[in-house]
Amino acid sequence: MSDTFKYYAFISYNAKDTAWGKRLQKKLEHFKLPATLCSEHGWKRKPIRPVFFAPTDIQPGGLSNELRERLKASHHLIVICSPNSAKSEWVGKEIEFFHSLGRTNNIHLFIVDGTPHSGNPETECFNPVIDRLGLPEILGANIHEKIYRWPKLNKERAYVQLISKLLGVEFDAIWQRHKRALTRKVVAWTLGGVAVICALVAVWRANQPEDIVIRLDEASVHNDQLPPLKDAIITMTLKNETKTDTIVSLDNSLTFTNIPHRYLKAPAHFTVTCRNFIETDTTLQLTKHTLLEVHRDPKIYGEVHFILYDPNTEDVIPNSRLEIDGHETYSDENGQVSLFIPLEQQKKAYSVTATFPLESSTVVMPCGSSDVISKKQE
Repeated sequence: MSDTFKYYAFISYNAKDTAWGKRLQKKLEHFKLPATLCSEHGWKRKPIRPVFFAPTDIQPGGLSNELRERLKASHHLIVICSPNSAKSEWVGKEIEFFHSLGRTNNIHLFIVDGTPHSGNPETECFNPVIDRLGLPEILGANIHEKIYRWPKLNKERAYVQLISKLLGVEFDAIWQRHKRALTRKVVAWTLGGVAVICALVAVWRANQPEDIVIRLDEASVHNDQLPPLKDAIITMTLKNETKTDTIVSLDNSLTFTNIPHRYLKAPAHFTVTCRNFIETDTTLQLTKHTLLEVHRDPKIYGEVHFILYDPNTEDVIPNSRLEIDGHETYSDENGQVSLFIPLEQQKKAYSVTATFPLESSTVVMPCGSSDVISKKQE
C-alpha cells in the first residue's frame, strides 16, 4: 500500500448489514498470509490493515466532509452487497465519490445476500450506481457461491477472493495454502469434538449404576459332615461409602445395588463375619461378580476336649491312653483329654478306644464336643 493512503480499505455498507461489516473488517485485518508470499512481496504477515469501518471510527450519517476525507485516504473501497445496500442512497454516494477519485479499479464487491443483476428489487444486490456510472464488469466475491459442499469453505473462498484482489496476486497463491490450513483445522475440530463426546460418554458411563453380586466360597477343606455356613455378614467399603448385608448360606448370594460404574476394577475393601469361621478382611478389585473366600476356624472345629472318669466312683481317670480314630492321646492327671483333629478328618461321631489301668473299653464320642467319657465296667 502506498504511504499516501491512511487506510488500506474503506468498507461501504447499509446499517442492516452492520454485523457483516464488523466481521469483514476483523477478517481482513487479522488475515495472516503465508511467510513465503510475504517475503516475496515484502509484506507484513498481516498486510491488510487498517480497514476503515464507520461504527468504529466515525458516527454514521450523511456523506459529510469528514467521510469524504476518509474515502480519499483509503486505497480500496469494499462494498458489502445485499438487497439492503442496493437500496441505500449513502452506499451509492460512497461508490460515486470513490469513482470520482479515479480509483474505479480499486472498487471491490463482497456479496453477502441477494443475486447480482437479478432485476428484482427484492433480490438485487448491486447498487444501481454501478450501472449508471458505467463501471467495468465487476465480479463480486460471493459467500453463497456453491463450489464446495461445506458452506464454511465457500465463505472462506469468498474472503480469499477479495483478499487476492486487494493484494493484486493470483487467487491460488493464497487459496491452496489457506484451504489446507482450513482442512487441518476441521480435522482438529472434529477430533476435538469426538474427544469431547467421548469424554462426556465416559463421564455418563462412569456414573451409571451397577449391581454387584457377592458370593462366598469355602476355601478351607470342605467336609460335608461339618455344620454349614449360616448368616455371614458382608461389609463392602468403596472410598467413603460402606454397604452391609447378609448371605444366608454358601448356596445364596447378595446384591449391592446402585454402585457407580466408575468403581468397577477399583480397589474395594471387604469383611466377612460369620459364627465359627475366621473373619475375612481383604481388598479386591471390584467386579460385577465378586467371589470372597471364607475359612472355618480350626480352633472351633478341630479341638476336642473332654474328661475321662469312672462313673461308679465318680473319680477322674488320669494318665490313661486313648485312641480316637487312629489319633493317640492321653488323659492328664486331672482326667482331661485334649486333641486336635484336622478339618478333613473330622466326623459327626468318633470311635474311641481307651486303655485304662485295669482294662480297655470302646466308647463313641460326638464331633467337636466336650463330653465326659466314662470307663465301662464289665
